[in-house]
Amino acid sequence: MNRKRALVSDAFKVKKRRNDTEKFGASDKGGEPADMKATLENLMTLFPRKLFNDTLPPIVLKHQLYSVHNDKTLVDKEVNKLQESGELLMFQLGFDSEAFGLVFASDYKTKVLAGEEGKATQATVERFLEKVVSSCTDLSFSKDKMLREFLFTDSEITQLVKSGVLTVRDAGSWWLSIPNSGKFTKYFIQGRKAVLGMVKKSKYGEVLRVDLEERRTTSHVKFPMKYHVHDIVGAELVESIPTTSGTLLRFGDS
Repeated sequence: MNRKRALVSDAFKVKKRRNDTEKFGASDKGGEPADMKATLENLMTLFPRKLFNDTLPPIVLKHQLYSVHNDKTLVDKEVNKLQESGELLMFQLGFDSEAFGLVFASDYKTKVLAGEEGKATQATVERFLEKVVSSCTDLSFSKDKMLREFLFTDSEITQLVKSGVLTVRDAGSWWLSIPNSGKFTKYFIQGRKAVLGMVKKSKYGEVLRVDLEERRTTSHVKFPMKYHVHDIVGAELVESIPTTSGTLLRFGDS
């Protein structure tokens, strides 16, 4: 047993380098621009729509893209392009200052409008989607900007907060937000902790990615395992080490 442990240790005496990380899906080849939209679409297929009764648009966290493409700068650049073109929206999710949710604008608008149908706030929200969401890439908005640039009244801003498309950031400013996303955040954090616990409790705090992905989920893990694997790898909560048997995930030192 000790000999096996020594062999494992010798095989993995490498400094963690993102360039050595096995890609989860699409990869960057020959320096060509990565198709970030295709990667996003693939990751979004893992989003559990039924869990939220299909009321939420598929959400991907930006750092999950880092588990697919090893160049963070490239990811950020391509994400910015999609934002500038109006195809992609970014949200500060609140539970971590570095956690940014990505949603396709068309999906966001569809779900928001469906949730607003017949409500007193519908007209105000529709104007917000048309005037603000379609033309602005900001993650948050000041009261001055809402009043002077976008011409919303105080009472209309209150309606936008009530509808969930804005959430309070601090006195006089608001985050762009996804209505009814509180349950997503709760389940996501709960699942992340549970999956990290699985890695930590594995022998030597190490587990092959394929083995982890094939494990049955528990009541604490409501998302597909692959969704969480992209999270913990992209957020560097585990080391991702290539081996002849596949990618080894090692629980990081706290």
